[in-house]
Amino acid sequence: MLYAADTIRTQIDAILAAWGMAEEPRRASAEVMVETDLRGVDSHGISMLPMYDEMRRQGKLRMAPEVRTLRETPTTALIDAGAGLGHHPSRLAMGLAVEKARGVGVAVVGVANSHHFGAAGIYAEIAAAAGLIGMVTCSTRYVSVVPTFAAVPVLGTNPIAFAAPAGCNPPFVLDMATSTVAAGKVKVHKLQGWPLPEGWVVDGAGKAVTDAALGFDIIFNRPEGGLTPVGGSRESGSHKGYGLALMGHILGGALMGGSFSPLRNRTQKPADPDNIGHFFLAIDPAAFRERGAFEADLDDVIDTLHAAPRADPEQPVLVAGDPEREARAERLRDGIPLPDSLIAQIKAIAAGSGAPFLLGA
Repeated sequence: MLYAADTIRTQIDAILAAWGMAEEPRRASAEVMVETDLRGVDSHGISMLPMYDEMRRQGKLRMAPEVRTLRETPTTALIDAGAGLGHHPSRLAMGLAVEKARGVGVAVVGVANSHHFGAAGIYAEIAAAAGLIGMVTCSTRYVSVVPTFAAVPVLGTNPIAFAAPAGCNPPFVLDMATSTVAAGKVKVHKLQGWPLPEGWVVDGAGKAVTDAALGFDIIFNRPEGGLTPVGGSRESGSHKGYGLALMGHILGGALMGGSFSPLRNRTQKPADPDNIGHFFLAIDPAAFRERGAFEADLDDVIDTLHAAPRADPEQPVLVAGDPEREARAERLRDGIPLPDSLIAQIKAIAAGSGAPFLLGA
């Protein structure tokens, strides 16, 4: 079934309101989640509501958190998310980083004591929309990625996002998990009944898993096996994805005081808040170039890439951000596809919380 973005946004907002979230943070969360679905990142949008509901029921996710600034200098700040969802404090953090960078050239704002914040690229693009370069990374709660040469997962999918404004072209927007694929993508394949591509998930013996239900079970319930780092295998460069994942934790987790999940699992109760950390960097190109010069150069780069000779005449050469913009235009026009299995879960969540169900009979 296809659903209008406004309908999905209203449904998310209604459920978050029933859970007790205040207007500003719930509107921010709903907007980020719908924007994520519009871009085709189905793993991080409305499909997150079942997990949020479980976390809320466990008592680890606070629906009325106190968001406050813990530290601040002219170029940095650290925001405490109050153990609430990460969407609202993350938008505040990147907005503050942009404001500071406009005055001093470069700024970093972190968020601690947070939960899931959706797609990292949404926040990097806040900077690009303001004419600045943005970079985002974060730690993650789930231990799901098996380091090179390991048999068990130790790291999370720790995303990295980077956005830069161009002049005539749309901004360059890179948004990637440091695993070969995000755990949520396996969830989507399970919901849709699709097989997994070989190389996404391995079992405890390092063998590829292609059954989506089994892959989901390995990632979320079993002690051995999990997602591969970017590269998939040592021979294909998985040590590079492994290193990027650790970099994501160093900046988003360790620097911000976020927990390292393997250690957290030994010292904290399951109902304790996740304490995820987020990292937001903003750079003003005008600190280094005359205004417009950076954007003009980036236009030249993007135009050159788009004009590169094609291996397949039917497949144009793309740059990061192109597929998401294409998906957004299509889904704004035609609607956002949601599987029946997810609709059933949303219906149950709405009924359990007293929120109206707006996605069908």
